[in-house]
Amino acid sequence: MSELESFREETRAWLEANAPTELRGKARDPEAVAWGGRNPEYKYPETRAWMEMMAERGWTAPSWPTRYGGGGLDNEHTQILRGEIARLELPPPLTGFGLSMIGPTLLEHGTEEQREEHVPKICRGEIRWCQGYSEPNAGSDLASLQTSAVRDGDDFVINGQKIWTSGANLADWMFVLTRTDGSVKKQRGITFMLLDMETPGVEVRPIKLISGASPFCESFFHDVRVPARNVIGEVNGGWTVAKALLGHERSMIGGMGGAIGKSFLPDLAKRYVGDEGGQVADPILRDRVAQLEMDVLSFGMTVKRHTDSLEAGHQPGPESSMFKYYGTELNMRREQLMLSLRGPQALGWEGEGFEADELAQTRTWLRSRANSIEGGTSEIQLNIVAKRVLGLPD
Repeated sequence: MSELESFREETRAWLEANAPTELRGKARDPEAVAWGGRNPEYKYPETRAWMEMMAERGWTAPSWPTRYGGGGLDNEHTQILRGEIARLELPPPLTGFGLSMIGPTLLEHGTEEQREEHVPKICRGEIRWCQGYSEPNAGSDLASLQTSAVRDGDDFVINGQKIWTSGANLADWMFVLTRTDGSVKKQRGITFMLLDMETPGVEVRPIKLISGASPFCESFFHDVRVPARNVIGEVNGGWTVAKALLGHERSMIGGMGGAIGKSFLPDLAKRYVGDEGGQVADPILRDRVAQLEMDVLSFGMTVKRHTDSLEAGHQPGPESSMFKYYGTELNMRREQLMLSLRGPQALGWEGEGFEADELAQTRTWLRSRANSIEGGTSEIQLNIVAKRVLGLPD
């Protein structure tokens, strides 16, 4: 037996013996996933236990170095682990911006002291992170940001506002872009730093969306003092760090469209449209389901190749814009198709006559409309592809 097959058997046996049975089959339930944090609340008590047992083995971040709390696995072993988790239809043991965005950025651009302070806490799910990038007048043109950070001894004093700071009302720390020099080209006067959300002067206000939820927030900073040691990279050199993190963010958002696993769409279609000889009764909807399934599989395999490249140490490049664009368009297509499959049962907002998942469908469809905006609009991604991939003129 090869070493890889031995690892697969050992991993499978361990998961079978230890993974909470209550979470099996809940791979697609967002409430079954741990986001971590200082004071998290979970719908399922087993969610915390699942996170903690996986963190103990380094499997919340399986490909990260063991000295920071990761699993130290190579690409092949990491894929085997993920495959075995998917086989039991378990949710990821941990999710959030710590794993997908600031953690990889710290491993690339942080000092050893910064990595030792923050990365193990990310792996253990002790800290929940949010992102402080966009401002009311600096969205797609992010480099126009005006939130200021002025040096005062061993601290920087921050004043300004950020918007669309997802989960800021639940987060413990924020990675934030600030203007530290307004006299130079706008990209050169930006500094990337880390901010404890319990620091005096931080104010967070949730923004209620059309879906009825409030995942986004606006954040205000009034003379907030941040230690200079929390600067990542060079003062006034934060744009380089910011672009690296955006690459991870766009890959993360794009990946939502191409998750590979057991498909639920055919069963959903048969439930609402009808089953004729094992096929979806409506030929037009059947064709739409089949096309989406093929697109999801193709995109998922492409994203997997990119993930393997990142785990091998390569930096995200313009391909992350391609993934972000296509992945979000694919996710919006999926939500629209699910709405079509459920028909009138997807029109409910509250009250009798609708099941819980049908009411949730209405809200997730509305929420998906933001996919083409968050993390850089689809138009911006197409501009990046045109310039950096196709080599077209400005």
